[in-house]
Amino acid sequence: MDAGEVRAARRGSPPAPQDAPLPAPQDEAQAHLWASAAVVSVLVIALLIIWKLVQSRKSSRRAVLLVGLSDSGKTLLFVRLLTGIFQNTQTSITANSALHRVKNDKNVNVTLVDLPGHESLRLQFLDKFKAAARAVVFVVDSVAFQREMKDVAEFLYQLLIDNTLLKNAPPLLIACNKQDVTMAKSSKLIQQQLERELNTLRVTLSAAPSILDGSSSGSASQLGKKGKEFDFSQLPMKVEFVECSARGSKGEEGNADIEELEKWLAKIA
Repeated sequence: MDAGEVRAARRGSPPAPQDAPLPAPQDEAQAHLWASAAVVSVLVIALLIIWKLVQSRKSSRRAVLLVGLSDSGKTLLFVRLLTGIFQNTQTSITANSALHRVKNDKNVNVTLVDLPGHESLRLQFLDKFKAAARAVVFVVDSVAFQREMKDVAEFLYQLLIDNTLLKNAPPLLIACNKQDVTMAKSSKLIQQQLERELNTLRVTLSAAPSILDGSSSGSASQLGKKGKEFDFSQLPMKVEFVECSARGSKGEEGNADIEELEKWLAKIA
């Protein structure tokens, strides 16, 4: 062994390299916790953005549409809500609209829109205003209902399968008007008969859907739940029935009996 080898032996071999220390279990758990919190924060922010968009779209819809057949009393209801005064009206050939302050603690305004009920005009005006509908009041002549039931059901069917209304799902009120007349049908009877008539209409139109669907642009093909008897609870919008009288039980000099309608407007505003 020469002198160089001796010196190397005296110094000894270099130390073996050591592995990096493993992270402590608590550090790993904390990292997972931070990652989970970040994901949750992103989801919460996304949901808030979606909620804001939905609310802004809803708040932009301020129109309450008054629809129904001719002579159902829509225009008198419109006048009574705005002024409280009885007024002789004529069949509308265009839409009437005005701001109405709702009787609730919010003190908000809605735009009442009285749409013509004539068969040749009603769908045209419905198409014009439906996207702005915050709610819809479908006015029924409770006295003539038995005679007009098929026409009422056909118009209501067209309204209920409209894609815009299905998507926005505005609350729907069936206002059973002219309850001051002795022969008026009750709201319960009108609801039952409308559900039966709409179910029959749905079955009939399933074989020839173009009969009514072609009359209004943007219509769905199915009303309610397939394979079940139709009732209003199957719809995406909430449907309620009230009894009212635009004329009032005391005639032209008295007040209208529209308290339930006004309560509903206060609720949906």
